[in-house]
Amino acid sequence: MHSLYDQACSTMTLDQVNHVEREGVLPIAFSLVHQVLIEDGGLVFAGGPLPQFNDEWSEKMGLAIPDHGKAKSVAEMTLQRIGHYGEFLIFQRLVFEATEGFVASVDPETFEDIVVPYPYGPGIDHTFSARVGGERGISRSDALECWIYQHGLRHMGEIEHARALVGLGGMTS
Repeated sequence: MHSLYDQACSTMTLDQVNHVEREGVLPIAFSLVHQVLIEDGGLVFAGGPLPQFNDEWSEKMGLAIPDHGKAKSVAEMTLQRIGHYGEFLIFQRLVFEATEGFVASVDPETFEDIVVPYPYGPGIDHTFSARVGGERGISRSDALECWIYQHGLRHMGEIEHARALVGLGGMTS
């Protein structure tokens, strides 16, 4: 999945990433920032490293909105922009390396360990991961699959569609 993001990002310009097709349509910048910040912040709940995102990174990347946007409206997040694409790519690579390193270090015997017990609190209770975990709770395997892999692929689909709107093709056939 990370290779799709690497390929997409290496073939887009800052103008393409920040392009807004029309009112109510999120720019590619939203999908990129949202995906990487959710991945960065979600690893700790699966037993992984602490998030790397902070005010310094927000400033380096020149984010219009220093937030993943999960609790914000589409109207608010339509304003998301990346000001310094090169810095964004550095941050994205750091997050991907942290994820890949963590997943490689997980003892397979612990994949079924419950990392988020049931009943779920607000913010988790209506998520796809809660649906997958059900009443047994969210396992480490469920967390990684839902928060990293499935979430990343869902947003890659948005990015591939949005690439067509800025004159680029998709990444796979």
